[in-house]
Amino acid sequence: MATVYDLIVIGSGPAGQRAAIYAAKLGKKVALVENREVVGGACINTGTIPSKTMREAVLHLSGYNYKSIYGMNYRVKERITMADLAFRIQHVIKTEIDVTEAQLSRNNVEMLTGTASFDDPTHIRVSNSRGSTVYEGKNVLIATGTKPASSPKVPINGTTIINSDLILNLTNLPQTMIVVGGGVIGVEYCCMFAALGVRVTLIERRPRLLEFADSEIVEALSYHLRDARVTMRLNEEVESVEEIDGKVVANLESKKKLQGDVLLYAVGRQGNVDELNLANAGVEADPRGRIPVDKDFRTKCPTVFAAGDVIGFPSLASVSMEQGRIAAARAFGDETIVSNPSFYPYGIYTIPEISFIGKTEEQLTEEDVPYEVGLAYYREIARGQIRGDTSGRLKLIFHRETHSILGVHIIGEGASELLHIGQAVMALGGKIDYFVETVFNYPTLAEAYKVAAFNGLNRVSRLD
Repeated sequence: MATVYDLIVIGSGPAGQRAAIYAAKLGKKVALVENREVVGGACINTGTIPSKTMREAVLHLSGYNYKSIYGMNYRVKERITMADLAFRIQHVIKTEIDVTEAQLSRNNVEMLTGTASFDDPTHIRVSNSRGSTVYEGKNVLIATGTKPASSPKVPINGTTIINSDLILNLTNLPQTMIVVGGGVIGVEYCCMFAALGVRVTLIERRPRLLEFADSEIVEALSYHLRDARVTMRLNEEVESVEEIDGKVVANLESKKKLQGDVLLYAVGRQGNVDELNLANAGVEADPRGRIPVDKDFRTKCPTVFAAGDVIGFPSLASVSMEQGRIAAARAFGDETIVSNPSFYPYGIYTIPEISFIGKTEEQLTEEDVPYEVGLAYYREIARGQIRGDTSGRLKLIFHRETHSILGVHIIGEGASELLHIGQAVMALGGKIDYFVETVFNYPTLAEAYKVAAFNGLNRVSRLD
């Protein structure tokens, strides 16, 4: 007879972890299935944590943040290698795995190692090298995340033609690199390698990078990319990729040919659903492996839920955690308060960093909302000068009549931390006047909020 659990969670990434722990705290019997030998999913092992750690290592070793003070030739380490980057990455991954395992153990979540598949809506088969075992779950949460999308035009070989999961397979730092894909992952890695002195060519089929972000902020990022000697090929699409005389050649549909030592293919991600046998549970996924869910993260089958990147946009680790928590709560009738998706923050770990919340100017213009903008530049803030970041900026968008804050958009180091001040004020219904009336520590980057607020309100007063 199969062991019965109140909840079986498939996948131990951010959504799976949070769901399993939340259900356990409700006093439920929970099992967590993971097909890797270690917990954490793509977030800890191949995606978020490795890429953000690599970025930190790049910034430190290259001396990037202090070049404006000590000169463009300043470096902490002269010859940076992939081994230098991997050392720091592996240290952080190991620590995060240990922390996650401790949290799951503390909450009595039972770990099952193997590949999960549905026999029917309530029975999960877990297969590994020792065979397969069937478990019964009164509720099941699919939190299997995603994997890099593939294309027959780009033959991944793991050495010179790679995807984002294979970055650490590189044995040497290339001199030249082609990055295919101007989304978050492609642009983040493009920035990192450019900061290391690699000559990068970025190919994107759309007319601009990061189309969901504010255009002014993206324009500023594009300036920094060009300043780092990145060549951007926008409105271009790859027709085929081949290796010629030890070099990778990308043939574009426009008949251009681009050559590099390495090609990184970073065009989207695909849901990890191939081995789940979703049909046995009466659940379907779209062609990109994304599972449709309702507001409670319930699929077509009432006892099967899905959360995290496997359900699609916004595919943020922070949001995945919240989705997992809500799904677990709803599975057991807990109508817990949910956060407002309009207040979800976005962090893009480019160089410089980008973070934003709320509406963009383009969205507000389309919606005919009367808004005004307040700007502050890091170069005007003492802390910006101290840190050596004089190119960052903070942009407040607010309603001209009510002064309600409609959006906060930041580019510059520390953007993803600094954004949370604006997030808190927005979530609590504050107005731009709050920043004028508030005293911030000096010197801090937080002062940028006051400068931007004065700038925006001065614009309004001049027009009144």
